[in-house]
Amino acid sequence: MAETVIVYSTPFCAPCEKLKRYLKAQDVEFSVVDLMMDEEAADLMASKKLYSAPVLRVGEQFLAGQNLVPEKIDAALGI
Repeated sequence: MAETVIVYSTPFCAPCEKLKRYLKAQDVEFSVVDLMMDEEAADLMASKKLYSAPVLRVGEQFLAGQNLVPEKIDAALGI
């Protein structure tokens, strides 16, 4: 899979950790961006009207909230 996978998360975020564990279990390579430390990333999320963590980015696709379910994650990742 060639698309970039990024998890936008915040410290002490249980759903963020759950998402990271899920991606690791699927052997998906991803990077993590801390929304509390990265103002540019926080601005990007606000521009997308995404106000809660985690947010999963696969290429130019963003998944958050109720869309962060295995079926939709797997579909976005093409697995």
